[in-house]
Amino acid sequence: MYTLLWLLAVVLVIAGVYVIVARRDLLWGIVLIVVGLLVGPGGVSVFG
Repeated sequence: MYTLLWLLAVVLVIAGVYVIVARRDLLWGIVLIVVGLLVGPGGVSVFG
């Protein structure tokens, strides 16, 4: 479960950076990065 949450967090953060850089959509990029940081087990995890 730890590895799955870590991978999900990495994918969300990378997607957020991609949205900011490629699509020039700052709001959605920030939302994806924040959600990635909340889901990630290294930071503040929503799942415990």
